[in-house]
Amino acid sequence: MSSTDNIEKPVEETKSEAPVTSSAVFSMFGGGAKKEKKDDDEDRGDNSGSAKAQRDAAAAAKEGDEEEAPESEDVHFEPVIRLTEKVETKTNEESEEQLFKMRAKLFVFKKDTQEWKERGTGDVRLLKHKENGKTRLVMRRDKTLKVCANHYIVPEMKLSPNVGSDRSWVWNAAADVSEGEPEACTLAIRFANSENANLFKDAFIKAQKHNEELFNAAESEEKKAEEAKEAEAA
Repeated sequence: MSSTDNIEKPVEETKSEAPVTSSAVFSMFGGGAKKEKKDDDEDRGDNSGSAKAQRDAAAAAKEGDEEEAPESEDVHFEPVIRLTEKVETKTNEESEEQLFKMRAKLFVFKKDTQEWKERGTGDVRLLKHKENGKTRLVMRRDKTLKVCANHYIVPEMKLSPNVGSDRSWVWNAAADVSEGEPEACTLAIRFANSENANLFKDAFIKAQKHNEELFNAAESEEKKAEEAKEAEAA
């Protein structure tokens, strides 16, 4: 054998190869690059659009839950007017005595259109003043209680039966003040039946006679006062 054969060849060190993992396989086919791109897309998506808005809203809601609203002081306000208190409303009827009351429907004659117009439905009443003794006719509408007739029963008034009806009466009022200012008007009233209409007529005529006596007495007193004044002046 030659001397060269006796020379030992250096042993070549073999490198141990690491096992191939799934991540490495994906890396070989560009999987790693795709993952990084996805992460970049997610970052870009988070910085704009609805994802960012939802995240901001969630953060704000979380902060709102953490921060408790301060308790407000128990402030008490006393009401100006208590609903339980009764408020008295004067109708100028407190000093009068009710002589008659009956439910009816009232009409007024309009000269410009030459026709009857309904003025209201409610209770017609005859009220006698407790001091001067004079009696007036007052009627208020249902629910609203708005006055639709208000005048003294003077001697010049005359109740006349309405044409074709036995439960209705017509009369002229020289100074009805239901609308505020004294107004001359023709009124008609209708009752549920003829019996109620006759009861109204009896009470109306009785009050009219009583008022006539009072008016005559007042005129007589005024006449005497004028005569006495003229006598003093003479």
